[in-house]
Amino acid sequence: MSDAQTLRRIVATDCGSTTTKSILIEYIDGEYRQTVRGEAPTTVEKPLNDVTKGVINAVTELEELVHLKYNDPSIKLLKDGKINITSDDNGVNAYVSTSSAGGGLQMMVTGVVAKMTGESAERAALGAGAIVMDLIASNDKRANYEKIERIRQLRPDMILMAGGVDGGTTKHVVEMAELVAAADPKPRLGSSYKLPIIYAGNNKAVDVIKETLAEKVDLIITENLRPTLEEENLGPARDKIHDLFMEHVMAQAPGYNDLMSWTVGPINGKMQNIPIMPTPAAVGNIMQTIARRNDIEVLGVDIGGATTDIFSVFTKDFIFNRTVSANLGMSYSISNVLATAGLENIIRWVPFKIDESNLRNMIKNKMIRPTTIPQQLEELVLEQAIAKEALKYAFIQHIEFAASLKGSQRKREIADAFSQSVSGETIVNMMSLDLLVGSGGVLSHAPRRNQSAMMLIDAFLPEGITRLAVDSIFMMPQLGVLAEISEQAATEVFEKDCLIYLGTCVAPVGKIKPGKTALTAKIELPDGETYEEELLFGELKLIPLGVGETARATLKPGRGLDLGEGKNQEIITDLHGGVVGLILDTRGRQPFSLPSSAQERIPLLKKWMRELQAYPESILE
Repeated sequence: MSDAQTLRRIVATDCGSTTTKSILIEYIDGEYRQTVRGEAPTTVEKPLNDVTKGVINAVTELEELVHLKYNDPSIKLLKDGKINITSDDNGVNAYVSTSSAGGGLQMMVTGVVAKMTGESAERAALGAGAIVMDLIASNDKRANYEKIERIRQLRPDMILMAGGVDGGTTKHVVEMAELVAAADPKPRLGSSYKLPIIYAGNNKAVDVIKETLAEKVDLIITENLRPTLEEENLGPARDKIHDLFMEHVMAQAPGYNDLMSWTVGPINGKMQNIPIMPTPAAVGNIMQTIARRNDIEVLGVDIGGATTDIFSVFTKDFIFNRTVSANLGMSYSISNVLATAGLENIIRWVPFKIDESNLRNMIKNKMIRPTTIPQQLEELVLEQAIAKEALKYAFIQHIEFAASLKGSQRKREIADAFSQSVSGETIVNMMSLDLLVGSGGVLSHAPRRNQSAMMLIDAFLPEGITRLAVDSIFMMPQLGVLAEISEQAATEVFEKDCLIYLGTCVAPVGKIKPGKTALTAKIELPDGETYEEELLFGELKLIPLGVGETARATLKPGRGLDLGEGKNQEIITDLHGGVVGLILDTRGRQPFSLPSSAQERIPLLKKWMRELQAYPESILE
């Protein structure tokens, strides 16, 4: 039975910390489309203490909009105070939900070697949608009493313990278990149950781990996430994290037991319960689904007020990584962006002179009034300059984390294994990246889409040929959990309604002297016109090409430069348009640099921003 026969109307919600967002997906004219959306305040805290109230309010808004849209009051998305699941067209055929209410999923991880099993455990937790509060390792240079005190203080939702390869020495992983037992940690939510601890380490140590921890915690044993130095097996640990998130964390939050009973949909033709998924895990799910179905490499970013999440799927094996930069955000953490980047790096993106004290005041005001938005054009430019630096440093952290396995395929002594210098090569390859997706208020709600394109290019410096897009209303979480029951519905809505394609960026890579030709482009536009030009090093050109349009392009990089097929190699390909168009960027990569002198830099910034049509002429005069 096809999805279209069993799934004609789907409600999906995302219960955030402050807002519960709802969308309605319907099967219309042979395809799935997102038709209406609603939102309401999340009600997990006092005075209502029941998350379902916020869900009902958000879905009530959907119902009212559906009645207006179809002029048909017989359509009932709600019945008897919950989602109306039916097999006909009068109700809903499936309901799915994600959640980050109550601060999301907060975890600690432990490993023997921080840069090996510790990082593998961190990857498993982050991939499951958790915020990793701390990584405790045998070689992290803290005294044992400090580690014990840290475990007691943090009160995570659960702990993931890793360490050792299967059949190897058990000494250090047992020592970590003894530290956890000595700390006797208590869970963040619910005082009446034991803290869940997942052990995914050396199978030879299982009996000793049980003996050490089983009486004090809710111990779950799963497969080793690093069975050998050359192999990483994160799936079983991630699955256990999801299960425990439902059974322990969500079950303690007010109203979630009821909500969990509502989320149902057809799997293989049979109606089943669909687990609520942590919001970041759902975003990762849709990223992986899109990468696999389209055979592409994807990089996505969600920049919020307090954190910046980056998701990537790279290599032919579709290796997924997620990082959370907990100190880089646009409101609560904006002062940390200033501390990390420094004033000079922020000011270098500003096309006018500004007093440093004014910039500091603006940043501090944003931190203490996080819901405010820029009231003047100058403030908008400053906020977007800060966003570029926040995105850049979050991406640097992601590049370092998304690496091949540390310590694999090399001969080492025990002393080498405990060295912090052991590291793998990053798998992030901007030259092979196919799609770069931005989301979060500063990207999704920029007054001009050209500004979103500019921020993505300046922050991530895409190489070769890369499509750019933004998530229109941040519906990726709902689509991620929807992919569990229908990849077709999730991907069709993702492509047609979720993503707003900005266009394609073409950027040659390599070193070249100023004044030399960096790119020769011949682009045949759909209207019959042909764009031909030689771009010198340091230029930015925008060529109009609309959404759904493609242009045949012959692109030859300058001497010593590369567009993805090797140095000096010409490429003939189709380029996809978007609401911004084609962007030819010959400003250089490896490294990209701006003049240190304001007299040189400001005219250059104005020239680029004018060419990209990013801001009104009044700010660029």
